[in-house]
Formats: sequence, structure tokens, C-alpha cells
Amino acid sequence: MAGGALLPVALLVCLALAGGADAARKPVGFYKLKNKKGDFSIKVTNWGATLVSVFVPDCKGNVADVILGYDTIAEYVNGTASFGSTVGRVVNRIAKARFVLDGKAYRLFRNDGKNSIHGGHRGFGKVIWTVKEYVSGGDSPYITFFYHSFDGEQGFPGDLDVYATYRLSSPYDLSITMNATATTKATPVNLANHAYWNLAGHDSGDVLQQELQIFASSYTPLDDTKIPTGQIEPVAGTIYDFLQPTPVGEHMDIVPGGGGGYDLNFVVNGQQDAFRQVARVDDPKSGRGMEVWANQPGVQLYTANWVINEKGKNGKVYGQYGALCLETQAYPDAVNHPEFPSSIVRPGQVYKHDMAIKFYQDA
Repeated sequence: MAGGALLPVALLVCLALAGGADAARKPVGFYKLKNKKGDFSIKVTNWGATLVSVFVPDCKGNVADVILGYDTIAEYVNGTASFGSTVGRVVNRIAKARFVLDGKAYRLFRNDGKNSIHGGHRGFGKVIWTVKEYVSGGDSPYITFFYHSFDGEQGFPGDLDVYATYRLSSPYDLSITMNATATTKATPVNLANHAYWNLAGHDSGDVLQQELQIFASSYTPLDDTKIPTGQIEPVAGTIYDFLQPTPVGEHMDIVPGGGGGYDLNFVVNGQQDAFRQVARVDDPKSGRGMEVWANQPGVQLYTANWVINEKGKNGKVYGQYGALCLETQAYPDAVNHPEFPSSIVRPGQVYKHDMAIKFYQDA
């Protein structure tokens, strides 16, 4: 196991940013994983267990960074888009920021109108994680982050021990594993990686012509506050039908200045907890492609509808529809919908979320 030396950009984040006494003056920095060939690498940070960069070659061997992000820790601290973050304790929305579990009502932090989103105003993407293991090179470089979420944090019940691991393997595979163990009380858990993908390169403009395929025959409709109605509807005959490869922008609503696009949970085909292919994306310009695999019942498609003039890496200003997110997850607001697959983890149980991004090149 290699030492976890911080890169020169590392800095100390104060107690006020961390939100916990055990995090006072904990070092925060960037870490890099790289394959033996040298043409596939990622950069991560223990601020939010965040995926910062993914460098992968195109069909001609040209390497580019294919996710949106920032250059500095300070920008991640102040950012609101959750670029690359490990989001939790519960990703997505919880209706009216409340739920009842085992007869007790819990109230959460409202940060999306009357709803809670992404674990509250200081969810897992806005805290400092501990680096537990770090191997930067070799056949299977990896890094594991740990975070202890305390009972009552952002309103959620019970202590929760959370691990997130990023790992590279041949030829161009990135695996993301998120595990969580409830230790004292039952609690909802729904973790997701919130990377914004643009296979042409993070600085290449919109993704409307990139081809998307989602292996989902149905979706969870939303009310006007983006909370699931509880119904499950077929995608056939709707703008949500990506069963065949389709340009991202072919059927979506374009609303300049914010909104439009997609922000919806799809019901992934197959056994709900089986590790299976979820989606595929192809960029016709670069020849880069990627498959998304996971063991979760749903996947949220978000097309960066509200990313407006956001200054990102290398001074690039990101615009609307400049990326897409494919967040494998439990169904949104599952804690308030007994008809949905349960997202409750009870003491001693382990939540397991396995995800893989498999990159490839087409001539």
C-alpha cells in the first residue's frame, strides 16, 4: 500500500467548512490514479469523495478530460452543482423534507423549495472524507475514502459508516464502490456519484449530439415539484425512450437560460440488485464511448439544465447542456413510497452500491 502523500495543491480546511469537531484541520487535497500505459487516469479529492478528472483516449489516441469540474478545492467547497461528488446520505429529493420510519417522524434540511435534495445543505458531497487506502499505480490503482455520518446529521437517524472506492483496471475501466453500514438506528441510504460526463471533452460544448442508450423500459413520473408520483410508466411513445441509441437532444425541450432537458429517474431493466448494464453513451466526433454498469434499481438522467456560465477547469466556462449525469440510485423519495424498492438500512446491515464505467474507442 503506497503512502497517501498530498499533491502541492493540498490545503487545510477549517472546522467551519467541515461541520464536525473530528474534521478540524483535516488535510484536503487531490490524489491521482494512473494505469501502467499512462493513457488512462483519474484525479479525485477527499472533499466530498469527489471525482475531479477522468482522462481517457479517443479513437486516435488523443487523451482528454471527460468530466466537468474545478481546478481548486475552494471552488468545490463553494460550488453548488455537485460536480463529481459522492452524494448522500440520500441522493435526489425527499418530499417536504420529512419521512416517517418505524413510527417516528424525521424532519430534514430544506434546500430545494419545500423538499430536501442530496442529503441537505451539507450532505456527503460537502464534507471532508478520510483517505483510508491509496495505491496510485500498478495493475489496479485505487483509493478508498471513509466518512462517519453521525446520528441526526442533516436530520437523518443513526450513525452510518460510509466507504467510497475508486479503482482503475484494464483496459479502460473505472469502478466506483459505495458501501455503508448502519450501526445504531434504521436509516434511509441512497448514495450516488454525480459526475458530469462529456465524452468529447469537458471543454467541448454541449452534448446534444452524443448518442445515449438507457436500458430502461419505464420511468417514475414526477409532480410539479420533481417528486415521484408513485406511478411507474412505460417510456414507449414518450421523450424518455432511449431503448435504442438516440442523440441526447433529439426529443428534449430546449429552454435557454435554465431548465428544460432531462432530470428524471429511469427504472433499469433486470433484477433490481443485479450488476447489469444501465446505459451507453457514444460521442461520434471523438469516437469515445462508455458503458455504465451498476447494481441499483434506478438511474437519474440529468442534462446539466441549470449549469449556466459556470467557470470550470482551465478557465473553461461551462454552459447549459454541456454534460450529462447518469446517477445510478434507488428510486427518489423511496422512503415516502412503500410501493418502491426499500432504501432502508437497519443496524448491522450493509448498503452496497457497485458501479462501473467502461470506456472504449470506435474508429
